[in-house]
Amino acid sequence: MGAGMLLLLGGLLLFGAMALTLSVIGVATNERRGVARSLAAVRAIDQAPDVLKQELERPFSERVIAPMGEQVVGLGRKLTRADTAERLQHKLDVAGNPQGWDVNRIIGLKVLGMAFLGGLGGLYGLSQDYAAPKLLLVTGALGALGYLLPNILLHNAGEKRSLLMQNALPDALDLLTISVEAGLGFDAAVARVAKNTTGPLAQEFARLLQEMQIGVGRMEAMRAMGERTTIKDLKSFCLAMVQADQLGIPIARVLRVQSKEMRDKRRQRAEEKAQKVPVKILFPLIFFILPCIFIVIMGPVVLSAQGLFG
Repeated sequence: MGAGMLLLLGGLLLFGAMALTLSVIGVATNERRGVARSLAAVRAIDQAPDVLKQELERPFSERVIAPMGEQVVGLGRKLTRADTAERLQHKLDVAGNPQGWDVNRIIGLKVLGMAFLGGLGGLYGLSQDYAAPKLLLVTGALGALGYLLPNILLHNAGEKRSLLMQNALPDALDLLTISVEAGLGFDAAVARVAKNTTGPLAQEFARLLQEMQIGVGRMEAMRAMGERTTIKDLKSFCLAMVQADQLGIPIARVLRVQSKEMRDKRRQRAEEKAQKVPVKILFPLIFFILPCIFIVIMGPVVLSAQGLFG
C-alpha cells in the first residue's frame, strides 16, 4: 500500500471520527435542551397558581380596562388622519394640558363617544320603527356628534383659558416692565411675575422660566411660548422679545412699548364691547321688554274702556 493511500485512509478516518464526535455532542446537547424544556415546563406548571394569583391581585383597571383602552386608542388612530395627534397636542397646549388628559385619552374618548351615541341613536331609531334611510341618518348624526364632542369640550376649555390670559396680560407686562427697569434681569423678572400673579398666564410664565433654567435658549423658549397660545397679543409680545434679543435692543424699552400697546388694546376692546351693547339689547327690548310695558300700561285702560262701553 502506497504512501498516498495511507494518507487518504488516515484523512477519511480522521473525518469520520470528527463527524462521530460532533454527532454525539449534538445528540447530547439536544437531549440536555429537551430535559431543560421539560424541567421549565414542570416549573411553569408548579408556579402557575402563583402567577395566576399575582395576576388576579392586580387591579381590575390594569387587567381589563387598560388593555381595552389601548385597543380603542389603536382603533382611533386608524380612523383619524396622520396629523390628528399633533393637532390635538396643540389644542391641549392651548387648554393648559389639563391633568390626566393626553392625546391617547382624547382619541379613545372620540371612539367611545362615536360608538356610544351612534349605538344609542340606532336603538332609538329601531324603537321608533324608523325607515332605513332615517335610521342611518340619526345613527350617523349622533355618532358624528360623539366623535366631535371631545374636540368641542377641548376647544371650549382653550377659549376660556385664552380669555383669562388676554385679560391678565397688560397687568403682567406692567409688572415685568417695572421689575426690569428696577434692575432685575429678565429671568428674575419673569420669576417675580410667575410668583406674584395667579391664573393661566402665571403658569405660562412659570413654564417659560423652567425651560430657560433647564438650558433652553431665551429665543427658543419665547418662540415655544408663542406657539402654545392662540392670543395675538401674546404672540406679538413673544415675537418682539425674540427680535429684541436678536438685534440687541434694550429689553426695558421693548417691554415699555409692549405694555403700553397692551393697555391701549384692552381699552379698545372694552370700548368695542360697549358699542355693541345697544345692538345686542335691541332684540330683547323689542320682543320681551316693550310688550310687557304695553301690557302694564294699556291693560287697565282697555279694561276700563270695556267697562265703560259695555
